[in-house]
Amino acid sequence: MFIRNGLRYVDHENISILEIGFGTGLNCFITLLEAKSKIDYVGVEAYPVAKEEVEKLNYVAELEAEEQQELFNKMHEVSWEEKHNITNNFSLTKRKQFFSEITDENQFDLIYFDAFGARVQPELWTEGIFRIMYTALKAEGVLVTYSAKGSVRRAMQAVGFEVERLPGPPGKREMLRAKVGE
Repeated sequence: MFIRNGLRYVDHENISILEIGFGTGLNCFITLLEAKSKIDYVGVEAYPVAKEEVEKLNYVAELEAEEQQELFNKMHEVSWEEKHNITNNFSLTKRKQFFSEITDENQFDLIYFDAFGARVQPELWTEGIFRIMYTALKAEGVLVTYSAKGSVRRAMQAVGFEVERLPGPPGKREMLRAKVGE
């Protein structure tokens, strides 16, 4: 759903993506597999998942992408805090950082906001965090999240996002797409 409602929606020749909650790298890997543009991907994670844990999830087989196993491995083997070319058209920077410490301004076309849910970590779903996200996005930038809580939508709107509800992934009725105005 991040692909359909985010990556395909933005659809530029060169796309810069910030993922909030890099976690196991699943969104990054799916984006790499689906990339039709040049992508500069930045994944932020305060508590990186151990490679051994990621391997147990067997994402490559689940996605029937066995021929891309080497790329998936490379994503997890590259060092943090440095930009790495995973393919000719896909670069990855993994940053070990708290979301509240993000200082990027006008840098990203798209944000995948994939933090733990608002019930689990309410401090990640505040106006303060969404203000940081708004600032990090370029004009007409887009943020997508699986959360559709009213409090999340209102926090986004309070910092200036134009928010729309979209059909959610299996098991979720709705998700949100938030856009920066011109």
